[in-house]
Amino acid sequence: MLKQFFILCSGADSDILNECSNGEQNKYAGIGATVFFTAVMATIAASYALYTVFDNLFTSIFFGLVWGLLIFNLDRYIVSTIKKRDNVIDEIIQATPRIFLAIIIAVVISKPLELKIFEKEINQVLLEQKNDLTLANQNQIAEQYSPKIANLESQIAGLQSEVDLKENEVNALYNTYITEAEGTSGTLKLGKGPVYKEKREKHDAALAELQQLKTDNKTKIEALENEILSLQGAYNANVSESQPIIDNFDGLMARITALGALPWLPSFFIFLLFLAIETSPIIAKLLSPKGEFDFRLEDQETVVKSWVTQQVAERQLLVKTDNDINNRVYTEIADEEEIMNYKRKRARELMQHQADAFLKKQKGVL
Repeated sequence: MLKQFFILCSGADSDILNECSNGEQNKYAGIGATVFFTAVMATIAASYALYTVFDNLFTSIFFGLVWGLLIFNLDRYIVSTIKKRDNVIDEIIQATPRIFLAIIIAVVISKPLELKIFEKEINQVLLEQKNDLTLANQNQIAEQYSPKIANLESQIAGLQSEVDLKENEVNALYNTYITEAEGTSGTLKLGKGPVYKEKREKHDAALAELQQLKTDNKTKIEALENEILSLQGAYNANVSESQPIIDNFDGLMARITALGALPWLPSFFIFLLFLAIETSPIIAKLLSPKGEFDFRLEDQETVVKSWVTQQVAERQLLVKTDNDINNRVYTEIADEEEIMNYKRKRARELMQHQADAFLKKQKGVL
């Protein structure tokens, strides 16, 4: 049962193969098994590749089975259309386009399996890429907000500087009237005289201005700080909104790109493995000698070809013979006097009718 199934997979004519020896049947069963297991590998590879796209197990398995059946049909067609010839060059020319197609199929099958085999290494590369993208994304978003925040911080620093300058001025006035009272500067008279009162009033006025300036600038600084907090909140919101896009940066194309960043030699050997599997039925057919199945198949095909060639030749001969007979018949008829007189009579009547019609038309014109 299993042997018949693999023979079916090989694309060989089972009716002819059943008349062949067990060795010939086993050869084509082996070719069919290679075709079948290649399709199984293609199904697994496609299911994994599609799972990275859809993130749905059942959808991936369904389309993976469709892809596996497609590869199975292609491989079966490639193997079944290669026929043994008497000339090796003809066989190689016949197999060349099929080998190219097998190489393409091997690439398509091996790449998703490479992604699975090197999954841990690919995840490490993707993690590094995600970190780089995160930093780049934060810097790019920060470029939208940093100038505004820097401007607001500069305004806060300016307001604080005004308060500091005013405090220094008030402190200077304080020292002035204190030293005046102590007699160490100014009039150098100990006590609180008129000059002391004047300086004290000036200090008190500046102190009142300082208190008012602190109150006004505090309100302004709080407003600016709230605006900075608002901008920082908007920055954090933008980073949070864009971060999931970066976190999901692990699709099929991203993984293939990450695989390209890894050393090429292991991937190349895996590709060679699948190339050997995919081309092995073709190579086996090319290297194997012409077997019993090939002779029986050639005999069956040449029977049909000979019959078709014979039928075509008979039809061509029939047409040629019929043409020769017709030519001889019409040649003999052309020499008969009765036929000549009849055609002469009809030609005379035709010329009379033409003359009458021309005369009638001319009268109508006049």
